[in-house]
Amino acid sequence: MRILLTGGAGFIGSAVTRLLVLEKAATVLVVDKLTYAGDRRSLRDCEGKPGFAFEQADICDLPRMRALMAEFRPDAVMHLAAESHVDRSITGAADFIQTNINGTFAMLEAARAYHAALEPAARSAFRFHHISTDEVFGSLGPTGAFSETTAYDPRSPYSASKAASDHLVRAWHETYGLPVLVTNCSNNYGPYHFPEKLIPLIILNALDGKPLPVYGDGSNIRDWLYVEDHARALVTVVERGKVGETYCIGGRSERRNLEVVQTICDLLDQRVQAARPRRELITFVADRPGHDQRYAIDCGKIERELGWKQRESFETGIAATIDWYLANGWWWQPLREKKYSGERLGLLAAAERQEASVKVG
Repeated sequence: MRILLTGGAGFIGSAVTRLLVLEKAATVLVVDKLTYAGDRRSLRDCEGKPGFAFEQADICDLPRMRALMAEFRPDAVMHLAAESHVDRSITGAADFIQTNINGTFAMLEAARAYHAALEPAARSAFRFHHISTDEVFGSLGPTGAFSETTAYDPRSPYSASKAASDHLVRAWHETYGLPVLVTNCSNNYGPYHFPEKLIPLIILNALDGKPLPVYGDGSNIRDWLYVEDHARALVTVVERGKVGETYCIGGRSERRNLEVVQTICDLLDQRVQAARPRRELITFVADRPGHDQRYAIDCGKIERELGWKQRESFETGIAATIDWYLANGWWWQPLREKKYSGERLGLLAAAERQEASVKVG
């Protein structure tokens, strides 16, 4: 297949690119703006390989997207490019509206024009695969799980922007006949994860002996999905998914945030000696505004209909992730020094005052 993949220098996108180029021998054009969270070094194993190409471009640039599709002539578009960090969306929503909504609109319009001009056989085979998140569904109570039929209830600027992009994709299918696929995934973790997110932040802070921030009381629950399992699921969907369908992808690994942090501390203590147990670095901080309590995904549909199964449990995946960070300082150390050193993001003024008073006390 010939795949045009947006956001391919990001965390999930680079995992998909590596899978397509190194294992599937696909021809891949990565389109990435290389914002703070995009890093071409994440694709170093693909550089120079047959079928791999890279284009630095903004998905909001509709003429450029039209030209790239016309030149590359993809069999499918896998659209992963997005602003993705909830904390950043709280204090800077504009980038999320621009990239996630307007950028998706531009990609849909470029794909619509490209698709309409294809010969009948190629038009029938073309797919536009939009990759989204379970956060569009809002927050769960103590039981139940999100599925493909769950009503949307986004609670943050990030999740609202992704919900809007999902609706645009489905509208372009219903109105214009664009052959689309939509996937909604649970929280990813694994190699090449930008260090603002919980798991890499905790790993790197713990290695540095810095405080390990846990929002609120740490009781918020997430379903954790190893990024390479997710990449396999996405490729499975683009290869075999039914046009117009949505597929939820989860890890069947619900964990409280505090439990995740404690697990990382214990595994690091086994691998790298420290002056004291790393659990003693855990610091409870002011909660994230509008923090969803629980996410969980029912991934039965993709398992039954497309035959995908996760390979990694949380226990094997988190151990592999820690080992990767220990072995790959070349990748994360420059990010910690130049882009993000671990500071708190996403605080509103009231929360900032509360956190300051906690520290003083």
